[in-house]
Amino acid sequence: MSAPWWAWVALMLAIAVMLAVDLFLHRDNHVIGFREAAVWSGIWIAAGLAFGVLLWVWQGGDVAGTYYAGYLIEKALSVDNVFVFALIFTYFAVPASVQHKVLFWGVIGALAFRLVFIFVGAELLETFFWTAYVFGVFLIYTGWKMAFQHDAEMHPDRNIVVRIVRRIVPTDARYHGDKFFTRIDGRRVATLLFVVLIAVEATDLIFAIDSVAAILAITTSTFIVWTANAFAILGLRSLYFCLAGLLRRFVHLHYGLAFLLAFAGVKLILSETPVGKLPIPVTLGVIVATLTISIGWSLAATRSQSAPGDDAHR
Repeated sequence: MSAPWWAWVALMLAIAVMLAVDLFLHRDNHVIGFREAAVWSGIWIAAGLAFGVLLWVWQGGDVAGTYYAGYLIEKALSVDNVFVFALIFTYFAVPASVQHKVLFWGVIGALAFRLVFIFVGAELLETFFWTAYVFGVFLIYTGWKMAFQHDAEMHPDRNIVVRIVRRIVPTDARYHGDKFFTRIDGRRVATLLFVVLIAVEATDLIFAIDSVAAILAITTSTFIVWTANAFAILGLRSLYFCLAGLLRRFVHLHYGLAFLLAFAGVKLILSETPVGKLPIPVTLGVIVATLTISIGWSLAATRSQSAPGDDAHR
């Protein structure tokens, strides 16, 4: 699908308006509770599903089905982002009142990264057929790594990007409210909150490569890939505040996500063979079945556990 320029403009304006509304409603940096996060998650999911319906009316069932397949796999992979965000916030002891601000600007960066990767990746796939094999092998390797090295210890402050920023930008190792920069003794310095933001952006950069490659295995339509990514990422903040206290129950979800990445890799490789692209209904079926099984398996395995703070959210 090749979208006209006005569709891109309308989409960007809609995203900008939604982000502006979100920022305005959270301008007071209040602590976001489960109920509020659940409402916003519902709004973002409804927006993503409604866009699929709009595509169905405008372009037909095949295009809408492709969008939904991409949206589902991006939404599923975003859960892994939530795990990492929780780790980063715990590691740096980020106050609950400013976590939304970090995630808001983190999402802005995530959208920018993905937009660049989408156009570059789609162009490579369209120009060089062997790129499909490279992306495919990369996704299979990433899936294997997620399945068997998911519990590897992570040190956000050792991230190469975070270390470079700390060397280049004068940094104070404290929080100063919701400020990313402040003045100390007349000198402008970055706060610890800025370091946290860089850690979030740096880790999301890696996730962006994985997720964009995964959806390009489904379609190379930049409009579909971008919209699926955008609507999945826009709800990431609310998803974090919904799931932060429940993450310990998703003990086997990473196996499902690893399988989906490997499946996307195989699908991408097959697209350049006589087998060709797998039908969208098959792709959707595999995604839904994998998520259902991995989530059900996780909940069954942790049936007797109660995540910290669960009672407070009820």
